[in-house]
Amino acid sequence: MNITGELLPAGSLVVFQGDSITHGGRGTTDDPNHILGHSYPFLIASEAAARYPGQGWRFINRGVSGDKVSDLAARWQQDTLNHRPDVLSILVGVNDANAVLQGTSADSGTGFESAYRSLLQRTVAELPAVRLVLGEPFYLPTSPVESLRETWGTAVQIRADIVRELADSFGATFVPYQAALEAAVALAPAEHWIWDGVHPTYAGQRILADTWINAVTRQP
Repeated sequence: MNITGELLPAGSLVVFQGDSITHGGRGTTDDPNHILGHSYPFLIASEAAARYPGQGWRFINRGVSGDKVSDLAARWQQDTLNHRPDVLSILVGVNDANAVLQGTSADSGTGFESAYRSLLQRTVAELPAVRLVLGEPFYLPTSPVESLRETWGTAVQIRADIVRELADSFGATFVPYQAALEAAVALAPAEHWIWDGVHPTYAGQRILADTWINAVTRQP
């Protein structure tokens, strides 16, 4: 891991946003010992702080379980922009896909794209120097209803493609979680990494953390 210098200047604040995958059981206070939860933000922050204790990097997790992109929009000012992050990492999309599967949304992806784009536009307008890191929504076929696994995968992939396009549009770092997890399946069964299609096991969280670090530290 090498996130020194221009890649992540000393004193930088990294804010993680998203749904339950990011939330990871985080506390509801600003106590630095509880604010990160036990998901990939915790693994990223712990490695960074242990390897480079003099850099003074700060990490905040503001993921909320169950959130769709519209839910992020409703709390964006308070939970994101007011923190004035230097680096903003976003992972969202599986709940938007699930809403389609559950019949509570008919969005083919255009609504997701529009709402996500609006969030990014708001962010760069208020924080023009922020570094955006967009995580790819992902799915492995371990969800309990086998007949829906193909539909699940398609719905998530549509939103993953949108996130990749948005990363290109905004000059953001794209984190290819799907490819990393599929590569991991060559080492162990999908259930070792993802227990219900979308939520990582502790091993899967390590894959997410490593993939994030590799994407963020890759030189342009």
